[in-house]
Amino acid sequence: MRFTVQYPIAHAGYDRAYLEPEVVTRFARAAEEAGFAAIAFTDHPAPSDKWMRAGGHDAFDPFAALGFCAAVTRRLLLMTLLLVLPYRNPLLAAKAAATVDVLSGGRLVLGVGSGYLRSEFAALGVDFAERGALFTEAIEAMRGIWAADNYGYAGRHFTAHGQTALPRPLQEPHPPFWLGGNSAVVRRRVARFGQGWSPLLNDEAAAAVTRTALLDTPAALSAAVAEIRGLAAEAGRDPGAIAVQVESSDSVTWYRDATLERHRHRLGEFAEAGATWFVMDPPGDDVERGIDALHRYGAEIIATQTPATQAPATQAPVARVEEVAR
Repeated sequence: MRFTVQYPIAHAGYDRAYLEPEVVTRFARAAEEAGFAAIAFTDHPAPSDKWMRAGGHDAFDPFAALGFCAAVTRRLLLMTLLLVLPYRNPLLAAKAAATVDVLSGGRLVLGVGSGYLRSEFAALGVDFAERGALFTEAIEAMRGIWAADNYGYAGRHFTAHGQTALPRPLQEPHPPFWLGGNSAVVRRRVARFGQGWSPLLNDEAAAAVTRTALLDTPAALSAAVAEIRGLAAEAGRDPGAIAVQVESSDSVTWYRDATLERHRHRLGEFAEAGATWFVMDPPGDDVERGIDALHRYGAEIIATQTPATQAPATQAPVARVEEVAR
């Protein structure tokens, strides 16, 4: 299993020092030194005050933040978790993603989703009811503009007549897409064209808030992973090449334990269910505590894994897949 660390401003009530450039630099370098495979930033360009009062959180622009981290690290993969594709014109998203990929030496991973906050859609002028169609359209358009000169595409709200966008991503044919969400629709999309799946183990309350399916136990995760692998095999793809990155309440609560034996056992359950990656959230209330947590997790969890259980350190080039599931 490999590990992604999510930058702590995704916590309500985080230490404002996490906004300082020097702290972002220290944090990213500490994560790399501790053995994390990726650093992640989420996407909330215009959250409502109502959502924030109910436990929402701040966010950097993910592409700007990942570009900053690219400049101060050498190995860390740079992940959006999750980029809400319907929020943006997909050609603008493609340009931002290609820029980060080129300037990082090919380290971008695009964790993507269709979004769930109606108020944020309204603030950005995007029809919430169209989010599924816009998500599919964005994948098609981004892959298309990366693959060809003189690209043409008729979208719902834009039309490309012979566009060329250079430079293209360094990774060929494009950075990997890891699809977020628990629904059957997402699982089918992953099986057909995704390079990874990023589910959230949740309870009924969290499932209702994020408008996604309930996925509450390792057994449920195992069944979902088996479904994806079966569908991928039917589509002629290698099921073992699809990453499965899990985030759960354990991502946040791990550091409250005096020892990490219970957490290590939980990771074993996730791995047995088919997870190949896990998202870790360090404490956000104090910068020094957060950076200390990176080193503790690296020493007590990451370093204790055997080589046989570790995934490759970098992303392999992904295969070109022309079909996008609707």
